[in-house]
Amino acid sequence: MYSSSYYYLFHFCILFIISSTCLAQTNFHPKTFFLAVKQDPSSLQYITEIQQRTPLVPVKLAVHIGSENLWVDCETGFKSSTYKPARCDSRQCVLARSIACGNCNTENITRPACNDPCYNIVSNPAMNTFYSGGEIAEDVLTVQSINGSTPGRGPVVTVPKFIFSCSPSLYTQKLGKDVKGMIGFGQQSPVSFVTQLASVFKFSRQFAICLSSSTQQNGIIFIGHRPYIFALGFDASRDLIYTPIITHPNFFLINRGSPEYYIQVTSITINEKSLVFNKTLLSLDENEENGTKLSTAVPYTVLERSIYDVVSKAFISEMPKDVKTVPAVQPFKTCFDSTYVGMSRLGYNAPRIDLVLHKPNVRWTITGANSLVKVSDRVICLAFVERNQTFGQAIVIGGFQMHDNLVEFDLARRRIGFSNSLYSRQTTCSNQFYTM
Repeated sequence: MYSSSYYYLFHFCILFIISSTCLAQTNFHPKTFFLAVKQDPSSLQYITEIQQRTPLVPVKLAVHIGSENLWVDCETGFKSSTYKPARCDSRQCVLARSIACGNCNTENITRPACNDPCYNIVSNPAMNTFYSGGEIAEDVLTVQSINGSTPGRGPVVTVPKFIFSCSPSLYTQKLGKDVKGMIGFGQQSPVSFVTQLASVFKFSRQFAICLSSSTQQNGIIFIGHRPYIFALGFDASRDLIYTPIITHPNFFLINRGSPEYYIQVTSITINEKSLVFNKTLLSLDENEENGTKLSTAVPYTVLERSIYDVVSKAFISEMPKDVKTVPAVQPFKTCFDSTYVGMSRLGYNAPRIDLVLHKPNVRWTITGANSLVKVSDRVICLAFVERNQTFGQAIVIGGFQMHDNLVEFDLARRRIGFSNSLYSRQTTCSNQFYTM
């Protein structure tokens, strides 16, 4: 689709190799890092890979922006000469906000025996499970840096004492193939991936996620300072629109801040027509119910039932009259015959959906590329699902609606920035230099 950009990309590959080799030999102090991220086609989870342990081994992890920590399966195949369990009341336990101490839960003879360990919470949204026995430990981890002066890779750098949690193999159920845990970027967490890197390398706590719409191509997670350079030198940070991060003081009945990312949605419009529904659902309450959050743990945006019904009816009424609805295709309820649905550079020709945020002119705009998903040769569906529980958030903005949008989480300034679709800039999340 954007073939003209690949000539540019090819020549920058040479620059990448040269800069990475040279910078590794200098006194380089990185302020920006990146992870490649790709959607697993079977589980629909967003997967990245880190290098951990001694000797280093690649570890696949599911990305969960609203999780407190990085956790891995230490029960099966974990071996490292630099693994160090945290002792009860140690600095690591305090930093990781341990909830208890006790005996080792994860029996594994390939790692050093732990003694008097401390625990914190391990979460796996795919299982809808929280586990309170994650053993806190530290080990070597490496991450790829970005050269700040040119749009290229810097050296791979080492974090010798990265704090993580050990989990039994049981809690990796329903994760993607060969995925051994989850990597958390949660706000208000001292041991999230971004907070630990920011602490070690002395940069402001922020990261930006750009999810590819293709399961064959990598998107990217930038960690640290801007810019966010894509093909043809486009810096996506220049297009960001900001809304405040909403914090919640309690998490999982524990007296500490929630790691989830909440924003204020005040209304929803379709083709500039405001939808009528119970607006009190849009306010986050004291029990961490209702409101709106962003999540990479759900593939499609989830709407509370009454909101879904209003959105679905309005979307159908705004579709061209010659576009017919067809029977539902799970998990979707609103589907169309795609025969008479045209295409543009913003995806399918579809009604424009706006999530109106904290101010009337601050809007998350969802066009056809992020509102309609192809499920068969002639069927497309509204890429929103109805919440199947009586509790939870009114809106959970899922991965599909973030595809080919750059979303920045600026923790230091307590704000979230979003670019809206990069298609309007004739680029995509996979069309950058770093993750090729």
